[in-house]
Amino acid sequence: MAAVKDAQDITVTSLREGEEGVVRSITGRESLTTRLAAMGLVRGTTIKMLRNGAGPVIVLASDTRLALGRLEASRVLVSKVIPDTERKTMLVALAGQPNVGKSTVFNILTGLSQHVGNWPGKTVEKKEGVHLLDDVEMRIVDLPGTYSLTAFSEEERAAREFIIDERPDVIVLIVNGSALERSLYLLSELLLLDTPTVVAVNMMDVAEGQGIHVDIPALQRSLGVPVISIIATKNKGIKDLVPLIIDAAQRKIDYKPRLPEVSADHHAIYVRLLQLIRNHVPPRFTDRWVATKLMEGDPEVAASLQGLLPEGAWNEIQGLLIEHEDALRAVVGGRYDWIEMVTRVAISRFKRGQMLMTDRIDHLLTRPILGIPVLLGILAAVFVLTYKVGYPLQHGLERMMAAVAGLVETAIAGAPFWVTGLVVNGIIGGAGSVLTFFPILLIFFICLTFLEDVGYMARAAFVMDRFMHIIGLHGKSFLPLCLGFGCNVPSVIGTRIIESRKARLLTIFLTPFVPCTARLAVLAFVCAAVFANYASFVSWALLSVNILVLGATGMIIGRVFMKGEPMPFIMELPLYHKPDPRTIAIVVWNRIIAFVKRAGTVILLASVVVWILSNIPGGKIETSIIAWVGRLIEPVGRPMGLGWKEMVALVSSLVAKENSIATLGVLYGVGEEGLRQVLPHAMGQASALAFLVVLMLFIPCAATVAVMKQEMGSWKWFASSVAFTIAVSYLGGVAAYHLGMALLVR
Repeated sequence: MAAVKDAQDITVTSLREGEEGVVRSITGRESLTTRLAAMGLVRGTTIKMLRNGAGPVIVLASDTRLALGRLEASRVLVSKVIPDTERKTMLVALAGQPNVGKSTVFNILTGLSQHVGNWPGKTVEKKEGVHLLDDVEMRIVDLPGTYSLTAFSEEERAAREFIIDERPDVIVLIVNGSALERSLYLLSELLLLDTPTVVAVNMMDVAEGQGIHVDIPALQRSLGVPVISIIATKNKGIKDLVPLIIDAAQRKIDYKPRLPEVSADHHAIYVRLLQLIRNHVPPRFTDRWVATKLMEGDPEVAASLQGLLPEGAWNEIQGLLIEHEDALRAVVGGRYDWIEMVTRVAISRFKRGQMLMTDRIDHLLTRPILGIPVLLGILAAVFVLTYKVGYPLQHGLERMMAAVAGLVETAIAGAPFWVTGLVVNGIIGGAGSVLTFFPILLIFFICLTFLEDVGYMARAAFVMDRFMHIIGLHGKSFLPLCLGFGCNVPSVIGTRIIESRKARLLTIFLTPFVPCTARLAVLAFVCAAVFANYASFVSWALLSVNILVLGATGMIIGRVFMKGEPMPFIMELPLYHKPDPRTIAIVVWNRIIAFVKRAGTVILLASVVVWILSNIPGGKIETSIIAWVGRLIEPVGRPMGLGWKEMVALVSSLVAKENSIATLGVLYGVGEEGLRQVLPHAMGQASALAFLVVLMLFIPCAATVAVMKQEMGSWKWFASSVAFTIAVSYLGGVAAYHLGMALLVR
C-alpha cells in the first residue's frame, strides 16, 4: 500500500526508477486512452517506474510490464506516492438516506480500488474502497441507505452497527438538497454519537431547478458542522470534499454542532433518564443517544442497558417510560423542531405552488386507471426492443460460434472422436449456445437499469400496491419481486426490506414465479426459433401467464396464512431525473460479467457432464446413460408433448436455467449447425409452448433454492414452495400443450 505525496499531477516521465505513482488522467486522443485501458493502465492504477532512460520508458502496471514511448508516457499524468511509513490512515463512513446519490460519490472517490463483499454475518452487500491524497489514505465504507438509526431492516441494522461499533474517524452524510429537511433527520441522530460529521448537500442542480436555494454558509453556521455543496452526477465539489474530510478527522476545523433536544413537555423525563444512566452507558454509546433511544422504545438499546444498571435505576426507568408512553412523539417532535430551526435561515423557495415535472408525470403514471397498463406497456416495449435489436445480434453470434466450431473441428481433426465431440458439441455447442444470449441480456439489463435510474421502478411499486393487496401483500413487496426479473437470488435477499415476517415469507414463496433473465433468455431463444414472427406476442403472453399465476398463488396463500396481518406501505418516490450513463454502465457491466462467469463455470461444467453422459457407453446418444434417464422420465413428459431430450433439458435447468439450452445443444449435436435452426424441426409449436410454460414456472436454479431455504428459515415453508412449483409447472405444461394443439398450426 502507498499514499499519494504530490497534490500536483506530474507526467510518468518525471518519475525516477523505483518510484511509484497513481494514474490521475490521460490526455490526448481517445484512441490512446482506449489502448492504454486495454493494457490495464486506467485512472486509479498504481504504476512503478522500472526504466527511465533516453528512449522509451518501462513501467509496471497491474503486474504487467509496459513499454511506452516518451510522447505517450508524457500524456499520462500521475501523483507520486511515498512509503507506507509516512502514511496516515483514517476510516470514513459514507452515510445517507436512499436515493441521495451516496453511491455515486463513493464511485468517484474510490474508482477501481473498491471492493464488494458482505457485512459480517449478513448477506447485505458491503462496499469499501480507498482514496489517497497527499500523505493520507482514507478507507471509505459505503453504508446501506437508512432513514434513521432505528433498525427496521437488515440494511439499516448494518449501517447502525458499523457507525456505533467501528467508530469511524469521520462520517460523511450525503443529503438531498431538494429535500433537505427530511435528509437532516438522520443527522439529528448522528450528532448525538459525537463522531465528527461532514454534511455534503448533493443534487443542488435539482434543488435549483425546483426553485429551492440552499445557503451553504448559513446552513453551516446554523448546524455548527462542516457543510459543502456538491453535484455528484457532474463530479462537482467532490475535490473540495476530500480535504474537508481530512480536516474534520484531524480536528483542524471549528466543530461545535447544535444538538437537537426533545420537546419541552418531556424535557424533565429526558434529564432524569440522563441522571439514571450516567456512568453506566457502554463506551460505544453516548448518554444523550441512549436516553433518546430509551424514549423511542428501542428494544436493542434497552436490552444492552438492562444488565448494566442497578435494579432500582432500571425499575425507575421502566416506570418513567410507562408513565410517559408518548415519549417517542417528544423525541421525533424535538428533532423536527431542530430541523426547522437550523434550516429556517438557509433555505429559500422561489417557485411555491408550481407543479414540478415529476408531479406532471406522476399525475399520469400513478393513476389507478393508467398505471398498470403503462407498466405492462413498458414491459412489452422492453421485449419488442429486445427482439428487434437483440435477435439480429444473437443470430450474428450464432454464425460466429458455428464458424469457431468449424475451425476448431478442422484444427483437431486427427484427435480421438471423444475429444472432438467434447470440444465441438459439448463445450462450444453447449456453453457456446448460452453465450449467444449475450445481446438479449445486454439489452434487457440496459432497459431495467435505465428504469431504475430514472426513478420509475418506485412508481411501479406504487401502482402495483392495489394489486399486491389482493394477493395479501403491499407495494413494497413489488420491489424485491421486480429484482427477480434480473435474478431470483437478489430478489429473495431483497425481501429483507419487508418488516412483517409473514409478508416476507409469502414474497419469497412467490419469487420463483418471477422470470429471471436466464429464463427470459431461454424464452427469447426458443420463441424466436420456433414462433418466428409471433415471438414477441408469445413471449409477452407467457410472461403475462407467469404474473397471473403469481397473483393467483398469492391470493390462495395469502387468504390462508395472512389473515389479520397488518400491511403498512411506506416508501419514497424519488424525483424523476436524467439517467446517469456512468451508473447504468457500471450496473450493466457487473450483471453481464456475472452472467459470463456463470457461462464459463457452472454452465460449462454442466455442458461437459451432459455430453459425457450422453456419449457413454458406446459413443451414441440413443444408447447413453442420459438417454436411459430421459426415457425413464419420458412418460411424465408425454402429456405435455415432450420427448426425453426435452425432459432431460428441464431437469438440467435445476442447476442453471440456461442449461436447458446448453443441454438441448449437446443432445441434438448442433455445435456447428446451431440450435436455432434445429429447434423448429425438432420441437412442434404446441410442445415448445408446453416446454416454455414448465421452464417459466418450474423450480428455480440451485443458487436460488439455497438462498430460499436460508431466508425462509422453515422447512415447512421451503418444502411447500418446492412442491407447489412442481405441481403448478406440470399442470401448466399439460394445459399449454393441449391448448396449443387446439389453436396452433402444429
